[in-house]
Amino acid sequence: MEIYLKIFEVIFPVFFVIGVGYYLGKKNPNIDTNFITNFAGNIGTPAMIFYTVTTTGISLSIFTQYFIYALLMIGGFAILGLILLFLLNKDLSMELPPLILPNTGNMGIPICLFAYGTQGLGVASAIASVIILLHFTVGVFLAQKKFSFNIFVKSPPVYAIIISVIFLYFQIETPLFLENTTFLLTYATIFLVLMSLGIALTRFQFSLKDSIMLSLCRIILGPFIALLIIYNFDLSGFAAGVLLIQSAMPSAVLTYLVGSMYSPKKIMDSIASTIVVSTLMSFISIPIVVFFALKYFN
Repeated sequence: MEIYLKIFEVIFPVFFVIGVGYYLGKKNPNIDTNFITNFAGNIGTPAMIFYTVTTTGISLSIFTQYFIYALLMIGGFAILGLILLFLLNKDLSMELPPLILPNTGNMGIPICLFAYGTQGLGVASAIASVIILLHFTVGVFLAQKKFSFNIFVKSPPVYAIIISVIFLYFQIETPLFLENTTFLLTYATIFLVLMSLGIALTRFQFSLKDSIMLSLCRIILGPFIALLIIYNFDLSGFAAGVLLIQSAMPSAVLTYLVGSMYSPKKIMDSIASTIVVSTLMSFISIPIVVFFALKYFN
């Protein structure tokens, strides 16, 4: 019974805030979320990366290890995603991001925080920082089908990761004023983006054809890839649990936002339906994964 109470404590706050956003989006369809997108991408996300990496007690070695594990995990997602897209005769480039970029930020980080406390937050951040970095680099490259180094150079999260690694490498103690500032920005970002996700769910154009298959690939096969990494690298404890939880997240809303700038409407409808269906499926799958993680990786 205690483990079920823990799962409820972990899941309820996240889905409650998403529900608030969904309610507001239904009540006022004209709510403008561009502010949240700009704030999260340019200020909130870099602050979140810095705060969670430098103030949660994570070491440079653990950060580096799980940064690499996350890259391996995404590589596994990409292989399965490409196979499935090929079988479904989908666009192998534009429709790949929602399969390889899970919602590790606005859903994964708070769930890992509630599940494992601040000790899990650092590892969750290391994994989420990879995803965030890829959103604004690989995600854009796949959406527009061409490479642009300027995108990488102009991405604020890239510099947040670099600065965070410098702090870890030289073991620089974060000044209290900077810690407090990034703390406020981090939790404001988590709240606003979760609410934005709820609002976004009211606006997607549903196209259920093939979306169930793509969603199952994202939320069910993802944890199996994480378990392979955990097994082969002999991982254990809360860090392994965080890796498993992060792998089970649904498709990230940012894939829709990034793709909408470069991809045609037909592609965006497919991406949108994958995000919606995988998010709805995650209401069932995430509690199961969190239960498993808390039971065997604690």
